[in-house]
Amino acid sequence: MIDPRAVVHINAELADDVKIGPFSVIGPDVQIDSGTEIGPHVVIKGPTAIGKDNTIYQFTSIGEDPQDKKYADEITRLEIGDRNVIREFCTMHRGTQQDQGLTLIGSDNLFMAYTHVAHDCVIGDNVIMANGASIAGHVHLGDHAILGGFTLVHQFTQIGEYSFSAMGSAITQDIPPYVMVGGRPTRPHGINSVGMERNGVPPEVIRQIRKAYKILYKNNLRLEDAIEEMEDMAGESNELSNMVSFLRNVTRGILR
Repeated sequence: MIDPRAVVHINAELADDVKIGPFSVIGPDVQIDSGTEIGPHVVIKGPTAIGKDNTIYQFTSIGEDPQDKKYADEITRLEIGDRNVIREFCTMHRGTQQDQGLTLIGSDNLFMAYTHVAHDCVIGDNVIMANGASIAGHVHLGDHAILGGFTLVHQFTQIGEYSFSAMGSAITQDIPPYVMVGGRPTRPHGINSVGMERNGVPPEVIRQIRKAYKILYKNNLRLEDAIEEMEDMAGESNELSNMVSFLRNVTRGILR
């Protein structure tokens, strides 16, 4: 399963069926669970834990030191879940002690070629980052979010579940769940109804989210007033409750 031309440190922990291609380098304090396949010319540095059934393509760099001038060789981690596809030339860095010391990536995500996940990011499940999309340090990316090609996300930004960014978006403030953004400068452009439909969100819930979007973006309300109005209509809707909770915890203001 391990090509004889690969270099695997004696302190790396690999499940018996892990596949590693030629010229890949697996460092100490790296854990790789069963079913994961590592292509050729991949570098993985620890402490890094990689779950089950991941596919990591050639020329990726996983678990490298964070690109942060405050970093001074502290022990920090990268954790990757299950069934992720990580394509060519992706880079994923460990955390820093200025945050939780952890970069955390969920499961069932697709990271296309040349994507970058910086230190201390938290990525949910079923996320897609298209070619060249890059997220700076401390970014939180919710479940089912999609970042179009060459999207750039400012540090400490939160991006909600089912949100969608068009190609070349520059995101400098938080994006609420279900919202699509794009253009130059980047602005909101409705809700990601297609993404929700594809994942089985009921039509009635999508209609409620569309109403909430109008309250937030079309009624010329202050953010706090819009949140209160949305809260009144949320009822037992988990989706609207999630949206309200997100808005009450924004860190950089929302893109409006």
